[in-house]
Amino acid sequence: MNQTNVIKVWDIPGGVHPPENKSQSMALPLAEFTIPAELIFPVNQHLGTPAEPIVAVGDYVKAGQKIAEAVGALSVPIHASTSGTISAIEDRVLPHTSGMSGLCIVLTSDGKHTLIDNDECPDYCTLEPKILIEKIRNAGIAGLGGAGFPTAVKLNPRNDTKIDTLILNGTECEPYITADDSLMQHFAAEVVAGAELLAFILREPKRVVIGIEDNKPDAIAAITAAAKNTRVEVATFPTKYPSGGEKQLIQILTGKEVPSGKIPAMLGIVVQNVGTAMAAWRAVRYGEALTWRITTVVGEALDTQRNSKVLLGTPVRHLLNEHGFKPQQSSRLIMGGPMMGFALPSADVPVVKTTNCIIAPSRSEMPEPPPAQACIRCGLCAEACPASLLPQQLYWYARAEEYERLQNHNLFDCIECGACSYVCPSTIPLVQYYRAAKATIRHHEQEKIKSDHARQRFEFRKQRMEQAEQEKEVKRLARKQAADEAKKLAAQKAAAKPNDTSNTAATLDPVAAAMARVQEAQQDPARQQAKLERAVSSAQSRVEKLQERLQADGNNETLAAQLKQAELRLQDAQKNLTAFSMGSNLIENKKVLKPASQQALDAASAAIEKAKVKADAMAQMSPAEKLTTQVASLETRVQKAREKIQEAEAEGSEHIDALRSGLEKMEAKLAATKTELENI
Repeated sequence: MNQTNVIKVWDIPGGVHPPENKSQSMALPLAEFTIPAELIFPVNQHLGTPAEPIVAVGDYVKAGQKIAEAVGALSVPIHASTSGTISAIEDRVLPHTSGMSGLCIVLTSDGKHTLIDNDECPDYCTLEPKILIEKIRNAGIAGLGGAGFPTAVKLNPRNDTKIDTLILNGTECEPYITADDSLMQHFAAEVVAGAELLAFILREPKRVVIGIEDNKPDAIAAITAAAKNTRVEVATFPTKYPSGGEKQLIQILTGKEVPSGKIPAMLGIVVQNVGTAMAAWRAVRYGEALTWRITTVVGEALDTQRNSKVLLGTPVRHLLNEHGFKPQQSSRLIMGGPMMGFALPSADVPVVKTTNCIIAPSRSEMPEPPPAQACIRCGLCAEACPASLLPQQLYWYARAEEYERLQNHNLFDCIECGACSYVCPSTIPLVQYYRAAKATIRHHEQEKIKSDHARQRFEFRKQRMEQAEQEKEVKRLARKQAADEAKKLAAQKAAAKPNDTSNTAATLDPVAAAMARVQEAQQDPARQQAKLERAVSSAQSRVEKLQERLQADGNNETLAAQLKQAELRLQDAQKNLTAFSMGSNLIENKKVLKPASQQALDAASAAIEKAKVKADAMAQMSPAEKLTTQVASLETRVQKAREKIQEAEAEGSEHIDALRSGLEKMEAKLAATKTELENI
């Protein structure tokens, strides 16, 4: 079904009817693109993360070749729109209302427009939707009618989301712009084919509809003819600005309202621009990357006003010169429409994926707005708002920088259509206040995220330092207790021996010399504690080394015997330290030794028992079984090392290089063990 007179439509609140000014650019046929001497490709031509350049200065590229790779899910790649040499990768002025600069890839054209070989797909029905989505993503397709949202993301909703309605937006409600009107007239069959492709990717929604305002009769006729004998519906509705807004079009065609803070997919609806659908079709069917688009070039400061195919990256100055631009007559240059567009900082900025219109108005056509006056509280802005907001309240809160109240009044539901500014008798630039407030709120949110992350890192570091101090205190008390016990033992031994204080006797008699050393140790009790701790540490190290050698050498009875002997020595050393630590002088100066030292000893004993069991089990294994066990153990250690590296990277640790070096050694050992196992 594709008749237009049986489809029910709904009205939207608010809206305005500015002069359309669409006939100027539709008088002449669609013009083919010309190749400029230099093309400029900003790496961020879409909503989301900027792409990453993958070419270098001096590289030769062909038309359609990828020159910047997508970074993350919310990103799309950039492709060269013609052949030539990369002449620079540097900051250039961007087509943005702020006039800021950003990273751009500059291409010097060779004028030949040599194309790359494309991978065509005559029948996409043989492919899985996820493969088609990847083709669309790799082709650099982003929304051509709005903010440039990556198309692949919209076509891949969550698994628990069922899409039952696909809408193609052919409304193009803003004055002056006729790019989509021209596209639907000249490429109607490809637009319908694109609708069917997107429906296939979305698992065949119940309804596929193309919405067009009734002021485009030629486009309606072309799309209706192309949609004949297909499931695609063509819906027309009365002209009103801003019917082309995503949420407004959904309400017009379905009667449903998208709740505040939600997205259409939550209602089972996906909206795509007609130009986006055609670009997706060409990407799948012919393997074409997005390298050109139709752009309206209009304004009384031009000799020729029409729609043109334009290569992405074409400087606006080149495009204007092609249309007979008279700069002395122009008041300013506008990218986009007069309602939602912005004044360009320079004519040297490039055409990007979202550039649907360039306006070069004369001073009489678009005079400078008069100075803003005080708000008279007439309420016209609220009547015109298509999102049913309170523009006057938002204006006051924005001026007072009351950002919490702005969010409570749903500032981010504002689509920045400019209807409120258009009807304001005081000529207050309301939308500019809203845009600035949104930018400030987003900045504050980013700063809060950074602050929270810094606070978490600080608290983690503080906790780690406190734990280290506690461990130091435990060791200090243990050393003191050991020293006191050493004094007691030395005194007992001294009482049991003859009392010989002669220096000569001490020199000649070994027993006297030993007693002298004990008395000297009593002067520094910490030395006895340190000696016992060194004995435990040395024995523990010896056990660990023998365990590693036994695992590597397999069934070696000599090593097994040495390991058992080392374990006995470690147990003796631990018993000595425990006796020293848990003696009668545990409490001194009202300070009680913390149990951490005993817990550490218990943990060490448990580790020894575990190692003994493991060593006994290894002794009973065949060489292949031992190597298999070693491989499993090494794989576990490698995985843990990788997790530690990820944690260190997240914390910005200074030990990342050391951890990576250790991981490389373990991976090399794992590879060698696997090779040895394969050769058995």
